[in-house]
Amino acid sequence: MIEIPEKLIRTHSKSSPDWLASLPGTLDRYVDQWQLTVSGDLMSGAASLIVPVVRRDGTDAMLKLQRVDGESESEALALRTWSHDDVVEVYEDDPETSTLLLERLEPRTLNDVPDATVATRILAELLTHLMVVPAPSGVRRLADIAAGMIEDAPRVIPMLADPAEQALTWRLVAQMTELLPEPGDRLLHWDLHYENVMAAQRQPWLVIDPKPLAGDPAFDIFPVLWNRWDDLVATGNLAQAIRDRLELMLDITGIDRDRALAWTAGRILQNIIWFTEDGDTRIEAELKAVADALLA
Repeated sequence: MIEIPEKLIRTHSKSSPDWLASLPGTLDRYVDQWQLTVSGDLMSGAASLIVPVVRRDGTDAMLKLQRVDGESESEALALRTWSHDDVVEVYEDDPETSTLLLERLEPRTLNDVPDATVATRILAELLTHLMVVPAPSGVRRLADIAAGMIEDAPRVIPMLADPAEQALTWRLVAQMTELLPEPGDRLLHWDLHYENVMAAQRQPWLVIDPKPLAGDPAFDIFPVLWNRWDDLVATGNLAQAIRDRLELMLDITGIDRDRALAWTAGRILQNIIWFTEDGDTRIEAELKAVADALLA
């Protein structure tokens, strides 16, 4: 028997109890199939069980057990499509269960870099490498995700209690609608924030945990704008700090400003829909702050 991390239980106990119950057997299956030895305590993110292991040849690795869904099913494909110099290496994978055997990285992320500007510059430089790679066939399309948000908006927006926030959300819908004819075809990470860039031995930093999409690289700007939030607040001028982060990302990546702003509107809309469907009746303060700083 294994002790499943509490964080994973909280996330999946209601939505995926059968998957949680299957984890001990799944772990045993892949330890045997890939000839692994468990070498440390079990860890987790919100959506996966991470097990430190050693391969038969003595190589340290990480076994990642996760549910099969739209986010996980193309993860191995994306990691193998990008350059080996930019992303964590996939040693083994099983598409049937989205189980991955990954390179062992250092227990340090860009969140641990004291200077947020330095961390943002590193992340932006990695994005310049990822964003030029065409998406392989079979990856979900941003065009479909965006069209789904536009379809959901009329149902969700009336759930917001503040008429001004309803009006703001309709403006976000209008901005994203303009982008639908040109959704892009690059391989996107979707969740490129500071904790998804980890230190390594063969490279200073490597990207992990993509939620692959085919689309416009401007869609990948948003996570930087509302992570390491305390660093933004600490500047004393939150709106300007958000704009400065955007400027740094644009300067390094060369992404078009108008498209970055419009897709950021789409990302804010996406989060409003998610949070409102979960019961919120007001736009989260951080999302509202990003919208006010960039889209007013």
